[in-house]
Amino acid sequence: MVSRFEHPAGGYKKIFETCEELAEPIPASVTGRIPAFLRGSLLRLGPGLFEVGDEPFYHLFDGQALMHKFDFKNGQVTYYRKYVRTDAYVRAITEKRVVITEFGTFAYPDPCKNIFSRFFSYFKGVEITDNCLVNVYPVGEDFYAVTETNYITKVNPETLETLKKVDMCHYVNVNGVTAHPHIENDGTVYNIGNCMGKGATLAYNIVKIPPTQKDKSDPIEKTKVVVQFPSAERFKPAYVHSFGMSENYFVFVETPVKINLLKFLSAWSIRGSNYMDCFESNESQGTLFHIAKKNPGEYINLKFKGAAIGLFHHINTYEDQGFIVFDLCAWKGFEFVYNYLWLANLRANWDEVKKAAMIAPQPEVRRYVIPLDVEREEQGKNLVSLPYTTATAVMHTDGSIWLEPEVLFSGPRQAFEFPQINYSKYAGKNYKYAYGLGLNHFIPDRICKLNVRTKETWVWQEPESYPSEPLFVQTPGGVEEDDGVLLTIVAAPGTQRPAYLLILSAKDLSEIARAEVECDIPVTFHGLYKH
Repeated sequence: MVSRFEHPAGGYKKIFETCEELAEPIPASVTGRIPAFLRGSLLRLGPGLFEVGDEPFYHLFDGQALMHKFDFKNGQVTYYRKYVRTDAYVRAITEKRVVITEFGTFAYPDPCKNIFSRFFSYFKGVEITDNCLVNVYPVGEDFYAVTETNYITKVNPETLETLKKVDMCHYVNVNGVTAHPHIENDGTVYNIGNCMGKGATLAYNIVKIPPTQKDKSDPIEKTKVVVQFPSAERFKPAYVHSFGMSENYFVFVETPVKINLLKFLSAWSIRGSNYMDCFESNESQGTLFHIAKKNPGEYINLKFKGAAIGLFHHINTYEDQGFIVFDLCAWKGFEFVYNYLWLANLRANWDEVKKAAMIAPQPEVRRYVIPLDVEREEQGKNLVSLPYTTATAVMHTDGSIWLEPEVLFSGPRQAFEFPQINYSKYAGKNYKYAYGLGLNHFIPDRICKLNVRTKETWVWQEPESYPSEPLFVQTPGGVEEDDGVLLTIVAAPGTQRPAYLLILSAKDLSEIARAEVECDIPVTFHGLYKH
């Protein structure tokens, strides 16, 4: 699952370049045969505008949200894209400057205002960005483009029009929610975000949005807190990007990467800082693993600990014989991986890109196992008795339980990331296959498949081709877990048709078809296939 290619020509730089939206859908030219059951659309989000006038955005997560759509109809494919009309985007375009501070880019005060009005606008507090460049997901009958703040943006999945900005703070006690909810087959949405807990202490709330309402009212108005997890540090919540959910439990991994809220609240308005400036690592904490019952929500007060990791994406979580098994795309150590995702680093020449990745945290796919019934007497012995894993859990004298993972895949500077599974059938269940985007020194250059039971791997890769997260679509009536196809958008800069939608067999990653377009497509993060 390691990359077979180097990229000295630097073609990957193209996926971090500004592009224009399209006035209408354009036809793609198809090679191979589009499976007849593909009749919906692939929706994806990522940054598309990397500077405003002469002001650049600096971080991978700063560029303005561009929504992409590939439509399938009668074996034909069209491509369309449109900028999401967020406040961040509309105001930037109107004023021809960066108006709202993004993840790694500070917005300077309005140069047209005098010193007094600037001074008073500081007391209005920070304007939080609504730049929804990370993912899109359904809530009831609606679709929302999202980032990780309190703002989510309702969009029309057909026309890609922007409908309205929604502030989650109006409905539930969270400071923001992740771009990685769990969605049950009936449409119930679960998510996590940090919040003010009891006694002015930070905590994390799991929130639940019900499915479509009989009376056609907005499900978001019925959002409720299911359960609350404590924070290890009072004013410094851990950065949380996703969480695990099995049939009856939530898993929350509290990493050593912290948001310094005091910095966040004070430094911002005065010193010209951004979100990235507010992260710090607690070098002595290690990783804390929390579990809670789902129905009814109840925190289980056991201390599970492990060595320090960074974590963005959970792969899957399931229960088996009194244990919770959860698989993660981990990064070793306590350093924040986002420190390596500045656009200047990603656009550097290949030798520089490689050099930076040498000192960055190392990626590893890991399986952890948490025992549900824990007896105080069993100090010092491995509590995990599942026959098929080498992951361990050992109780220490202080009653905490130390977790060691089983490594499912490890390759130096070769990450298996942006993981996907056959979600509708296997989310929260014992499963066999994970699909992912292979990062080669942070540059995406292959599609991977991993058998989590046998560790067997498959790879699709072509020279000078830069794919995106693969989404799994089940073959109708398919019985096996991997009966289906993977959809990914591939950038092939410098060719006559510099981007294409690629359809692979989920069985062996062989190519089924591709649909090429005559425009460049920049990097995308996450998305969905809408039937």
